[in-house]
Parts: sequence; C-alpha cells; structure tokens
Amino acid sequence: MRQQTFHKALSHLTETGFRVFFAACLVFAVLTGLFNVWLSLAEIAVVLGLYLYLHAGTSRRKNEVLAYLDHVTNGVDSASRRTMISSPLPIVIFRPDTDDIIWSNDRFLHLTGDRDHLFETKLSSLVPAFQSQWLLDGEHVCSEPVQIGDRQYLVYGNLVSIGDELEGEFLATTYWVDVTEYALTAAKFDATRPVLMIILVDNYEDLSKGLDEGERSVLRTQINNLLTEWLAPAQGMICRYDRDHYLFLMEAGHLQSFQRRKFSILEEIRHIQSPNGVAATLSIGIGQGAETPSQLHEYASLALDMALSRGGDQVVIKNGTDFSFIGGRSKETERRTKVKSRVVATALAEILDVTEHVIVMGHKFPDLDVLGAAAGIAAMARKKNVPVNIIQAPSPYPAEAMAKRLNALPEYKNLFIPAEQARHLAGPNATVVVVDTNRPEQTQAPELLTSGAKIVVIDHHRRAASYIEKPSLSFQDPYASSASELVTELVQYNLDAGDLMRLEAEALLAGIVLDTKAFTMRTGSRTFETAAFLRKTGADTTEVKKFFQNNLEDTVAKFHIIQKAQTYRKSMAITWTDKKVGRAIAGQAADELLNIAGIDASFVLFPEDGQTYLSTRSSGKVNVQVISEMLGGGGNAATAGAQFPGKAVEEVLPLLKGAIDQYFEEET
Repeated sequence: MRQQTFHKALSHLTETGFRVFFAACLVFAVLTGLFNVWLSLAEIAVVLGLYLYLHAGTSRRKNEVLAYLDHVTNGVDSASRRTMISSPLPIVIFRPDTDDIIWSNDRFLHLTGDRDHLFETKLSSLVPAFQSQWLLDGEHVCSEPVQIGDRQYLVYGNLVSIGDELEGEFLATTYWVDVTEYALTAAKFDATRPVLMIILVDNYEDLSKGLDEGERSVLRTQINNLLTEWLAPAQGMICRYDRDHYLFLMEAGHLQSFQRRKFSILEEIRHIQSPNGVAATLSIGIGQGAETPSQLHEYASLALDMALSRGGDQVVIKNGTDFSFIGGRSKETERRTKVKSRVVATALAEILDVTEHVIVMGHKFPDLDVLGAAAGIAAMARKKNVPVNIIQAPSPYPAEAMAKRLNALPEYKNLFIPAEQARHLAGPNATVVVVDTNRPEQTQAPELLTSGAKIVVIDHHRRAASYIEKPSLSFQDPYASSASELVTELVQYNLDAGDLMRLEAEALLAGIVLDTKAFTMRTGSRTFETAAFLRKTGADTTEVKKFFQNNLEDTVAKFHIIQKAQTYRKSMAITWTDKKVGRAIAGQAADELLNIAGIDASFVLFPEDGQTYLSTRSSGKVNVQVISEMLGGGGNAATAGAQFPGKAVEEVLPLLKGAIDQYFEEET
C-alpha cells in the first residue's frame, strides 16, 4: 500500500502541467476541423505522437528514480545493520513485556559472558539489576547506572512499536555505556564532601546543678573523652566552643558508619552521671549536601534546632530540604523553666502593641486544646484593645460545643469567622497566631502563612519534617502537656486579675484535661501550676467535665471499636471500623484501650471523607510519634496520628503493622 502511494506521488511530480498542455492542443486541433478536416487530422496525429513520446520518457525516468531510491535505501539498511553489529557500544534488543532477548551484538555477549544461551534466556536473568520500566514510562535514559560485575553502565534506549500500540507490542533497543570510572570518581567526590556535626549536651544545666568547679571540670573531661573516642574513627576535627557545645567536621563517607551504629553515643553518654544522679544526654544536628561552608553550618544549626524542638536526646540530619531522625524514643522528662515563658510573654505583648489585627487558627478539625489556646490569645488581644478573630471550622468538629458557648458571650460576637473572610483581613499589619500545630499543611488556612502577616507559633508537639519556617515568634515546648498550658503561662504574665473570663478559663482548662487525659499523661509540675491558676481564675471543673460527655450513640460506637481490638506483638492494641465515627470518638477509644493490662500503645483506624485516619496513644513505653512519622503523620510521644488519602482501612492495616515492626526492629 505504501509502495503504491509512493508511485502515485512520483507520477504527480513528473507529469504535473503536461496534461493541461496536451488537452489544449487537442481542443485547437478539433476546432481546426471546422475549416479543414485534413489539417485537423494531421494536428491530432502530431499531438498524440508527442504525448506518447513524452509518456514513454516519463515512465523511463520514473523507473530510473525508483531504482536509484531502492539502491540508496537498501544501502542505508545495510549500513545500519553493519553499524549495529560492529558498534563500539554493547547493544541488545528485547521485548520489554516478556523480557525476552531478540538480538544483541558481540560486545553485549562479551559483557554478559553468556555466549551460548543468550537467546534462550531473559535479560533480567543476565543482568538482575536492570529494570525496564523506565522505557515503558517514556524515558530514554536509565536514571541510575546498572551494575554488571565490577563495572557500571549507563543505559540509553528507545521503544519501537511492532504491532498494535494499544496492546503494548514493542521492541526495546538499549545501548550500554561504561561509566565505571565516572561513577567511582563521583562516589569518591560524594564521600569526601564535608559534613558538619553540632553536638549539644542538652541537659548540662541539670548535670552541673549544685556542683563546684572541680566537679564540673571532671564532668566535662568525661564527656570530652567519650566524644573524642567515639568520633576518632572518622578522623575529623572536633572543637568545643562553649561549655556544652561541640563542632565536629568530617567527610561524608564516615557518616554512614555512624548511621549503621545508630549513633551509639546517644546510649553511651548516659553512662556519665553527675553526683546527683542525673545522666547526660546529647542532641546532635548534622548538616550535609551544602554548597558553601556557611550553608553547611546553617543546615547543622537547623538540624540541632529541630532535635531540640522534638525533645532532644536524638540526632537530626539535614540534607538539602530533607530531614532524617535517629533516636528520640526515650520518654520525655520535664525540662522547663519560667524564664522562657516570661521572655515569650514579653515578646508577644510587644507584637500585640504594634499589630492592627490578630487572627488565631489551629489545626484542621480543632479540638478543645485549639479552642482553649485560641480563647487565651483572644483575651490577651482584648486586653490590648486589638481586634481579634478566630477561624471557624466547618461543622462538625470536636470543639464545636465549646465554640457555641463562647460565641454566645457579648465579647465573642462576630469573633468566629470563616477562613475565606480571614484571608481579606491578613496583611502586613496583621498577626496570625497558630496554636497546637507547627505543620503548615495541617493549619486551617495555610494561605495565611504567606499573606505577609507576622506569624506567631505556640505549640507543644515535637517539630515535624515540615514546619512553619521563620515565624516572628515561636513558643514551641515539647515538654508541655498542651498548647492551652503554654498559653495559660503567657496569660499569667500579660493579664491582670479579672481580665480572663470564667468561660475562657474553662476552655483553657478543658484543653489541658484533654491532652493530659485528665492529668494522667504528660503531666508535670508546671501543668498543675497552670491548672491551679485557672481554677483560681474561676474555672469550674464540673463544667469542664461536661465538655467530655458523649451521647448514647457515640458511646455505643466507641465500645464497638474497642470490642474489635486485637493485640499485635503482645503489647500493641490495633482496632478499626468501617463506619464514620469522628476523631473524638476514635481518640477516646484509643485512650480506653490503654486501660487494658499489658497494652503499651493503641492504634485506631477509621474512615472519614474518603480517606483513612489513624489515632494512636501510648502509655509511655512506646514512642507513637516515631511510628506515626513513618506513615507520614506526627504528634508527640504519647499522642499521635496520621491520615491516608484515597486508601481504605484494609489497605492501611498492613502499612501500620509494617511501621510497628520497623520501630521494634530499629530498637533492637
């Protein structure tokens, strides 16, 4: 069919214009017959003769052109075949759907070392490291070199259809380029890149409390000797630049050995104890992959800040935009002073003095802790005569009953507004206060974070890999029980007696009760101090308790979830439901499971809005935040969660068990 089409095209090229000429001649010859018949016949004979002569010449030239083109194309095909056979590059042609080898040149035969059975095997059998999916994805270069023996090859390729493309009938031609020397040079370059480690003895104050200078000197010497011994294999340079800070510079190739040993120094340093029985702990921030020394130091500093904001006693590595975490599984102990609260309270008061509008928001589906903290911020803004608004969440949400009670107060009239209205209020002269979360994607209105307004973050969760960057003021304390506790401490410094309304005090106390599970979890001495202040301010514990009451339907749903619970690894309780129950009920079910003897952590999976949510709790022996982070979530050591868009509960269950398995494997 293609040959006939080509012949027609060639005929048009050689005959265009002549047919019209001969037709005109015949017309004139016929017209001549009106005057002289014999002359007309002679003219017709001449025209026909000329036409036959021209047609014969055209056919001859057309055949000559076709013969020439056939000769040229046959020569090209022959040259292509000879080029592929004698190519300096190994070449193999195979079917990507079945992996069957169709043809290869001698260099590929020599490359694989299987010259006898090459066409009776599959490409993956000869080169197990090779995967052909990148060809099916439309790529022309394999993303990573393929290892064959002690050599590495970068593979180029393309697909050619041999049948119906809808049925996926293709042949793949691949060219294998030896890049071993380049890969070795690149690996050596990567291994010799500088890595900066900032090491902090994060409880130095507790260690040295009550010690004289001689005892402090002995303590520092013990720490110095242990760090020097641990870092010696890396052959780097260590420098102590403060009483509790160390800098260590090394090559990137040694970092993997530290990672393989899971930074054993985190455990070894605990053997050093002060005379008063306090064991030393370290926080380590590591920067790598930077382009300049100053950027490397910035990465290490950010990593150390991340480690401290997550509770300390761990290692955080920052490589470009990525964070990785090692450690941080020990139970958190209270390490708080009122100094930080007083400093933050003063800074917040200064911000409120110059701002024109305050917008408060928390995480999506705000709970009592969010609303309590928001009410405390609203009280401080009211004291400064600054207009304030709290973003209203779409109904239903866990703290909706509390919001309705606050909204009934005259001071809270029109104070709750939707996120769309808040966007018009945010600007350079406004302040956005984020409470109970530090992750931008979890806030009620993430777009407010880029509105140009000042950003204030008040949160008690450990910092996640994604966090609100460069706020004007950050009060993030993972040792606090709740955001309401942190805000209450700020309230004590910024408000006078009578400035905090009774319902606002009850909202703050309800937030503390929620996150401490009625003062049984994550409760320190400061927690009781703030609760006592709220009680003194007028908070009624009986009224607070009413916010935690459920109706009969929710109570039945909660116990239905508990009834389906199964144990995993003896001390893990996992349960799930296919019914929409709400986050509050799922969280309460997770809390109830911890009351079962022998259960160290509980996990509840439930569906909502086309996705699956995980609510998890811990009694203290298991750090559920680490498990949740493996699944893309977060929280703190005792309370955490995650969400899985587009996945059913049945699909998430094996992922959850895999994360639990990984957690315990890494602990051993």
